[in-house]
Formats: sequence, structure tokens, C-alpha cells
Amino acid sequence: MILKIKVKPNSRKQEIEKIEGENYKISLKSKPKDNKANIELLKLLKKHFNVESKNIKIIKGLKSRNKIIEVK
Repeated sequence: MILKIKVKPNSRKQEIEKIEGENYKISLKSKPKDNKANIELLKLLKKHFNVESKNIKIIKGLKSRNKIIEVK
């Protein structure tokens, strides 16, 4: 499954909001520094979709707010 995600780092709370289809808006507590926001994003998605870490990866947008994620 391919997800299109808009990330909002440095928020007050963690939140996953499904917009439509495979589009999500995700708020993260971490700052986008030293890859911390990406790590928090992957942990949050792992918990939300109940899959292992090796089955989630960022395909595009490693340093962008707009990301494409693959979940197996």
C-alpha cells in the first residue's frame, strides 16, 4: 500500500488524520532535526497499521513535509 502523507512536525500532540483514500495528515511532536521526525513518523505508522518496522519505508520526501510511504 502506498500512502501520501503531509507531515506537521513540532506539534503539541501526535495525530493521524485520514483526508481521503490513501492521503493522510500527520502531526508529530518531534522537530525535523537529525531525522527525529521521520523516526517518530515511522513508529507512529507502525503502531497505527500494526506492522513490523521492516515493512514500512519512506520512498520519497525524506527531507520534505510531503512524503510517500510504502506499507507492506
